[in-house]
Amino acid sequence: MKQILLFMSISLASGLLLMNVYNSLIDTKAWGSDIPNSIETTRQYYKSVNPGNFYRVFSPINQILALLLVVLFWKFSPGVRWFLVASFVMYVLTDVFTFAYFYPRNDIMFKTAALTDVETLKRVWAEWDFMNWVRSGVLMTGVVFSWISLYKMFSGK
Repeated sequence: MKQILLFMSISLASGLLLMNVYNSLIDTKAWGSDIPNSIETTRQYYKSVNPGNFYRVFSPINQILALLLVVLFWKFSPGVRWFLVASFVMYVLTDVFTFAYFYPRNDIMFKTAALTDVETLKRVWAEWDFMNWVRSGVLMTGVVFSWISLYKMFSGK
């Protein structure tokens, strides 16, 4: 059962990573394609749904599952345990980064900045675009740590 939970965690975290990469490759390019018109279009679209609806459900599930794995595998072996702890830390760090860095920029782009303030919108969009790759790297590190723990579990190392 523990192994199944580890596979589920890796699958879920990988899905979150791929969704985040999708945001970088597709969404942010659309947002920045014709500022301020593209921001206005996104604001209208986000009145009904936005990527946060996905992340608010699956990111906490991922973190809870990762923490559960730390508890379940605590006595298994130090190699497995510490890579699971590291992956949990990376998953939590991703959300800390989201709340501290991305939410304020989301508010500027999609709620508070005047559409006539093109320079601010372009600057905030560029910051968001670049730093989302950093956030993806943190999340990917967590996924890699989870894979390493899986490898160590099955290899007995």
